Amino acid sequence: MPNNFKYIIFHKPYGVLSQFTQESPKHITLKEYIDIPDIYPVGRLDWDSEGLMLLTNDGKLQHLLANPRFGHKRTYWVQVERIPDTEAINKLCTGIEIKDYRTRPAQVKLFLEEPTVSDRQPPIRYRKNIPTAWLEMTLTEGKNRQVRRMTAAVGFPTLRLIRVSIAHLKLNGLPLGEWRTLTSSEIKDLKKI
Repeated sequence: MPNNFKYIIFHKPYGVLSQFTQESPKHITLKEYIDIPDIYPVGRLDWDSEGLMLLTNDGKLQHLLANPRFGHKRTYWVQVERIPDTEAINKLCTGIEIKDYRTRPAQVKLFLEEPTVSDRQPPIRYRKNIPTAWLEMTLTEGKNRQVRRMTAAVGFPTLRLIRVSIAHLKLNGLPLGEWRTLTSSEIKDLKKI
């Protein structure tokens, strides 16, 4: 492994663009958190999503992980409006028709208790008469706003979305807005995908 390759994971907060270039003064970018030259995100998280991002300057690995042909698992914790029933969860598991494509089958489970997550700023909207629930969704594809479109398609809109893992890499207590360098064994496992 050449020494000039860098591999880091970052816990992206809500409201941060998944890029280093600032498009307007009101946008917060990765540059506010990561001061490493010539490193780029592998994939992206929307500005209103949170969680794990992988960044590297290893172009070969970026291509491998970004190419839909090499579908690797990405796991999300998703807070939705109302409590999904078995029918909705089964639809998410088998695949949903969204616009011009059908999603691949996903692994989906309903949390019986709310997972421990960091506070979000600003907090999600709270409605006393409408309960919320958390789902764990594992996908092998990453189309634009896919998780949000999937939950909306079955009638349970996403309120909060946190990516907790990419392949074998996990947030595992990495504080919000912080990053760390991957270990050599994490890098080695990543290259096996």
